[in-house]
Amino acid sequence: MNAEKVAAHIINWLKDYVDASRLKGFTIGVSGGIDSAVTSTLCARTGYPVIALNMPIHQASDQVCRAGEHIAWLSKTYDNVTGHDVNLTPVFEQVKTTLPSEIQDGLTMANTRARLRMITLYSFASHHRMLVVGTGNKVEDFGVGFYTKYGDGGVDISPIADLMKTQVYALGRYLGVSPDILSARPTDGLWEDNRTDESQIGASYEQLEWAMGYEAGDKNREITDHQKDVLEVYRKFNRANRHKMEPIPVCLIPGELKL
Repeated sequence: MNAEKVAAHIINWLKDYVDASRLKGFTIGVSGGIDSAVTSTLCARTGYPVIALNMPIHQASDQVCRAGEHIAWLSKTYDNVTGHDVNLTPVFEQVKTTLPSEIQDGLTMANTRARLRMITLYSFASHHRMLVVGTGNKVEDFGVGFYTKYGDGGVDISPIADLMKTQVYALGRYLGVSPDILSARPTDGLWEDNRTDESQIGASYEQLEWAMGYEAGDKNREITDHQKDVLEVYRKFNRANRHKMEPIPVCLIPGELKL
């Protein structure tokens, strides 16, 4: 991949989109991971105003620090970037007090965290007349659906959603993203035990990229037993999360019934 040309292409796409929208710039959440670091840097390079939010909810300190350091680097390097720390832990705890205890299982509350962040991003974006920028990559968004519906999946635009995770890392190195972020193990930051994406999915992003390519290619070629296991993991998530990757089903009423 030609990282320089890919970066230039995305930056021009972002400029064209915000011009067409007649809005003022971009609002983005920064997690301390590679995807948000790359996407926020690309937004910063457009020259349009960027609001970068660090939104911890019972967050591991290393994630909070990486996010804060990246926002500080952006603000110092690009004068069009403004950073904000918005501690959502008290809001999250208040939401929990209003919900019946029996529905406060781990996954439900993890997704609730992501949706609180989406609300916060749109609050800033609405007030400042900006676009909310998504940070999902191609494997997450169109392979295994590893995101929260109407959480981190609730965005206006997705600049890196046609790039595989390994390509996002290559872009990060070109853009000068911090080595701490480049070396950090990917995590969605929605769990208090600091679990990684790989531990949740059961396969690495490199393996998932292979599986996604296999599904799009010649399925008759020989594969190893280990590759079969990876393929089953990929297919399981792809089936289960298909509802995230397809348009909302609409019940079409026959015309004669509406007369």
